[in-house]
Amino acid sequence: MQAIWKGSVSFGLVTIPVKVYAATQEKDVAFRQVHATDGGRIRYRRICEIEGEEVPYSDIAKGYELPDGEMVVLTSDELSELPLPTRHIVEVLEFVPAEEIDPIYVSRSYYLQADGPAAKPYVLLRDALRRTGQTALVKVALRNREALAMLRPKDDVLVLQTMLWPDEVRDGSFAAPAADVEVRPQEVAMAESYIQTLETTFDPDRYHDEYRAALEQVIEAKTAGREVEVPKAAPAKGEVVDLMAALQASVDEARRQRGEAPAESGGRATRQPAAKKAATKKAPAKKTAAKKTAAKKATTKTTKKAPAKKAQKAPARKSA
Repeated sequence: MQAIWKGSVSFGLVTIPVKVYAATQEKDVAFRQVHATDGGRIRYRRICEIEGEEVPYSDIAKGYELPDGEMVVLTSDELSELPLPTRHIVEVLEFVPAEEIDPIYVSRSYYLQADGPAAKPYVLLRDALRRTGQTALVKVALRNREALAMLRPKDDVLVLQTMLWPDEVRDGSFAAPAADVEVRPQEVAMAESYIQTLETTFDPDRYHDEYRAALEQVIEAKTAGREVEVPKAAPAKGEVVDLMAALQASVDEARRQRGEAPAESGGRATRQPAAKKAATKKAPAKKTAAKKTAAKKATTKTTKKAPAKKAQKAPARKSA
């Protein structure tokens, strides 16, 4: 693998010579632009609009257009010789807790390799970052552009992740729902139950690019002269009317896919129906209590009537 940058990490008074390598590689099915009727390749020519002639790539430079239309031409040599102090130095600015950096700022990732006799200070910085849980905020100039970046340990390697500048991240407040939208605590509890059902540890090997795999199958089929089989489209999901019912169905489906049977206990979402069942079971107890109360009233009435009968019999004995 070829290094894309060589320089040093400036860690206080410690200098760590490093080589920088691209840490990621995007994989996709490459296409060519072709003529649909005969498959002929579509070619683009670099034509100068002033001379009307094709220009070789070696004669192409970068131009910045001024408001009046005048073009300022910058050559590759001029761009590579910009007076940037970070052109060959990864300058550590400060250290911040890793969880405070929003992932929206992350742009590209690179591996840093100790260059020459820099292994010891490299390991020193790596282990110190790991022990403190801090991330180093740095500045670095890669590919003729200065970037804010963070330096952090990953396994046994230091990873440099370039970041967007604050003015490059758009304000997302326009996408937030209206402030008067409310959800019930029961709905939040059900959603939490769904999250808990799918909760696991992160293992990137579990996920695959199904779109790329489908494209490769189509290309293979057309190459072999086979008919391309189009899978049946999944039925469209209807509009959610009962949010609680939809969440409960989601929990049950998630459990089914994990090979688990829907359970009536073990999650917040299932405790609520259980409470309702318990309330239903207690209802007959209220009726029994009502019967006991009625029996007590009847006994009380009978007790009150008994003295009245004795009072009627007493005078009869005296007259005899």
